[in-house]
Amino acid sequence: MLRSVFSDRPSIAVVGLSPKEHRPSNQVARYLLDAGCTIIPVNPGQDRILGLPCYPDLVSIGRPVDVVDIFRRAEQVAPIVQDAILIGARVIWMQQGIVNEEAANLARKAGLTVVMDRCIKIDHERFIAGPEISS
Repeated sequence: MLRSVFSDRPSIAVVGLSPKEHRPSNQVARYLLDAGCTIIPVNPGQDRILGLPCYPDLVSIGRPVDVVDIFRRAEQVAPIVQDAILIGARVIWMQQGIVNEEAANLARKAGLTVVMDRCIKIDHERFIAGPEISS
């Protein structure tokens, strides 16, 4: 199922992307950039991250987004999912440790693919090196 997500070199909005190099969100985004994905930083407190323009929220991006990769606490996910639906994203990806069933159900009802409690970097590495990922 995720084969098309990774093989299409998606545009990925990373919500909660930190400018600090040691933070997981920054490490994941740098890896995805190096892998050829288009990264769109989303962090209301920043103007640029990884040399890229940073947006305060998904709605402000103004261009297509394939995947919304969420690095926020579970209780903050629902409004992000609502914005992802509004902008026509295809995939909601809640990073490792993030589970919000209510937000996931909302996304699924809108036709989005939902991945929860998994690291997109780890799954991308597995996909590149191995067989199809099931979620």
